[in-house]
Amino acid sequence: MFKVLLSHIQNKVDLSKEEKIELQSFFVFKKLRKKQYLLQEGDMCKHISFVRKGLLKSYFLDEKGGEHINMFAFEGWWISDFNSFINQEKAVLNIDAIEETELLMITRDDYEKLMLEIPAMERYFRILYQNSLVTKDYRLIVSSGFTAEEKYTQLMKNNPEIIKRVPHNLIASYLGLAPETVSRIRKKISFK
Repeated sequence: MFKVLLSHIQNKVDLSKEEKIELQSFFVFKKLRKKQYLLQEGDMCKHISFVRKGLLKSYFLDEKGGEHINMFAFEGWWISDFNSFINQEKAVLNIDAIEETELLMITRDDYEKLMLEIPAMERYFRILYQNSLVTKDYRLIVSSGFTAEEKYTQLMKNNPEIIKRVPHNLIASYLGLAPETVSRIRKKISFK
């Protein structure tokens, strides 16, 4: 059950055999059905979750009920409303399953305890947060400085799994484009 998580961690930091065993005691397993919520806006985010299997989306709703996707989380990704998780404030994000999903979840208290008891995990999360900041900065550049076609082709290049597994209307929301625009770009690219 912990193979994917341990592999992900080992790609960034080294853990002893004992630490790998101890690490497992901090997590709880959860399954989500397709379209089932992990978190809803207004609730408190009590866990940060590692995707063992499946696919989730994180998003907020505008005043008209329009969905604006913040991120997708595939196998080997972490997901949370991090502000709510860390600051114990109400969540502004919704998180739900696009596919049947299996998660390994850790509470805020256990997250803090984990980093104290296994110091390599603090380094692991720091590496993740650094990578996340770089990714968010790049995404801001793409969203404000690229054409619709450039946004889509960058997504295809950098995240081909999204194109294969995510419906095009959700891709459109993620890119900040109309679904018709994404359909037009897909047709144009397929003719090339």
